[in-house]
Amino acid sequence: MDGLFTTLSNMEPENKLGPICKRNRWRIAVAESCTGGMVGSRITSVPGSSEYFSGGVIAYSNQLKIALLGVPSELIDKEGAVSEAVARTMAVGVVRATGVQVGLSITGVAGPGSSDQKPPGTVHIAVKTPKGLESKMLSLAGSRKEIRELTVSKALEFLVEALEKTDS
Repeated sequence: MDGLFTTLSNMEPENKLGPICKRNRWRIAVAESCTGGMVGSRITSVPGSSEYFSGGVIAYSNQLKIALLGVPSELIDKEGAVSEAVARTMAVGVVRATGVQVGLSITGVAGPGSSDQKPPGTVHIAVKTPKGLESKMLSLAGSRKEIRELTVSKALEFLVEALEKTDS
């Protein structure tokens, strides 16, 4: 049974980050809003992740998105905190703030309700790599807990996909 567990756990996206990052000498940082640190937790659950993971910013409030990640307040006013533009700016901002090569950002509505009129399950993810910036919108369903957990998995999968495209 141990062998099966090891095989299944190696399929998790966080286990794919190390080989890609080490090969390319990349470090990762995350900027999380609705996931509140869950992505960083998943990445650091992998032994040896300190070789490629620098850390993250939990920018749950708009004030921290502005102050720490350089998101313009006008952008939040115009697009809303849960938007593609804000996610993209957060990804670029966490790279700038931490000096890493790869930034992953997440902003979304886990529920219930929303301050900017977006339904629960609306999530925007962005990845900044040395070769570009990609973003994706998710429309998820479930409880607050389920939406947050699904967001983490989808964000890590998206990160791995973006890194695989950039891998030299």
